[in-house]
Amino acid sequence: MTKEELMRKAIELSVRNVAEGGGPFGAVIARNGEIISTGTNRVTPDHDPTAHAEVSAIRAACRELGTFDLSGCEIYTSCEPCPMCLGAIYWAHLDRMYYGNDKHDAARIGFDDAFIYKELELNPEDRRLQAERLLPEEALKAFTDWENKTDKTAY
Repeated sequence: MTKEELMRKAIELSVRNVAEGGGPFGAVIARNGEIISTGTNRVTPDHDPTAHAEVSAIRAACRELGTFDLSGCEIYTSCEPCPMCLGAIYWAHLDRMYYGNDKHDAARIGFDDAFIYKELELNPEDRRLQAERLLPEEALKAFTDWENKTDKTAY
């Protein structure tokens, strides 16, 4: 499939998902023009704030390919990803991203992520979400164990 056909599939998923009670977002992960997985926004139907189209498509692609590394794949998403999804795209090592609507289009219909980007620029103590560091010395044990583990799978 061409880039345009894959993007049309992501857009089609977003339109169908609205009709089925989900959010207006769809995503496709492809490799060499072949669809590996798809995802739609299921936040409200599934009562899951992380059930965004991109995250759902990444999870499905990883299951399908049996890996957490999606190098060699591309994502086509009906809208520029939110900070969570963009982070997931980077962590999944997708080679390229294509999107239809941008974050300004999303903000116009009530999906505005600008506050998250602004919060990330602040020191933790200055963020809207109250946070407190607790038991850092004890928490370091898992990091030390990981650092010393000789048979770990790095990611």
